[in-house]
Amino acid sequence: MIQKIDPVKKLTGTISLPPDKSISHRAAMFAALSSGKSIIRNFSQAADPQSTLACLVQLGVDLEQKDSVVEIHGVDRDGFRIPENPLDCGNSGTTMRLLGGIVAGSGVECTLVGDESLSARTMKRIIEPLTRMGCSIDGRDGAYAPLSIGIHSGIKGIRYPLPIASAQLKSAVLLAGLFGEEPTEVIEAVPSRDHTERLLGLQSEPYGSGKIIRSSRSDLIPAQNYRVPGDFSAAAFWMVAGSIVDNSGIVLPNTGMNPSRTAAYYILGEMGADINVENHSTEGSEPVADITIRPGSLKPIQLDPKLIPNCIDELPVIMVAMCFADGTSIISGAEELRHKETDRLAAMHEILASSGAEIELNEDGIIIHGSPSFVPRPSQYASYHDHRMAMAAAVLASRSSGISEILDAECTAISYPEFWLHFQKLAG
Repeated sequence: MIQKIDPVKKLTGTISLPPDKSISHRAAMFAALSSGKSIIRNFSQAADPQSTLACLVQLGVDLEQKDSVVEIHGVDRDGFRIPENPLDCGNSGTTMRLLGGIVAGSGVECTLVGDESLSARTMKRIIEPLTRMGCSIDGRDGAYAPLSIGIHSGIKGIRYPLPIASAQLKSAVLLAGLFGEEPTEVIEAVPSRDHTERLLGLQSEPYGSGKIIRSSRSDLIPAQNYRVPGDFSAAAFWMVAGSIVDNSGIVLPNTGMNPSRTAAYYILGEMGADINVENHSTEGSEPVADITIRPGSLKPIQLDPKLIPNCIDELPVIMVAMCFADGTSIISGAEELRHKETDRLAAMHEILASSGAEIELNEDGIIIHGSPSFVPRPSQYASYHDHRMAMAAAVLASRSSGISEILDAECTAISYPEFWLHFQKLAG
């Protein structure tokens, strides 16, 4: 599918954001691990969380989905059955890494597979610590899907300092730890998303400049009864779009405001964006609020590398905002972007270069020479079959001098199936 983007004069209206993918994945998995019934409202209907539900069904979990409401009858942590066919994780790295931790910890014999993109992403990061814990897990060439999971003689608790700030790696180890009699301890020096700890109620305590999180068989796994908040990562695209398009006014109600996810809000605020957050409340263990965005005069920023784990998914659209800032912005310490659905550093360099932006690509980041008067030239943008590249290109093209095109635009369904409809609604 090719999506045409006309230049827009304003973006106005109220948008119901898609449900948070990260929370939807975890809510379903943790509900399956509990011993009671869970009712999860506003569950994401995007492709990735639906892959998680399909895998859980193959593992013998009784669930029913009606629109965005999912009812799951937990089988407890020892109730999974051996699936008849490989568990297809689709394009979802969260499904493969987190469910990989669960099934490897449980010792259920199975194989996890994914699409071409997922099969090219390394799983060595989870294979190494899970193997240390006594799990039977291996991958193609020791690093890639398909992942083969086998039975084991018991899970050993380990103390594991995270080598990188990764919520998926952290979660995989902690979830396998739920099957061990002795505690598994994950040491996190740099904060990453903490949905797993929140939704499971895992114990943690300060450790040096970071924290240590523990899991074991003694942890009770609670039922998951709540409404999934709107996805902050999706909100970030409208936060940038509303900041750079004149005469805009965008309202995003019930947006997840988990502090381990919202670095982009503070980064854009530091750049001078006019973003107002109000009506704070809590849904389950997650904070939510309403966000209103209006145009602002943006300043350049040198991004603190310590913030990267907290805004890794939002960095592509933050780069778009930097193109319209009054000066040079620098991102460094973002080498992790090269290991996503595509090499997002290289992909964003190509997208921004195609628009005529003045940029320099480095091994671990990018330098963007922005200007408030920058007018992207009309272009045909490759999405690289990556949902965040397609959406970032759309926000960029909204300020163009003519009609642009986004190739393979249907990939936005991975995280935001309604994105193009919402774009048209806001643009009038």
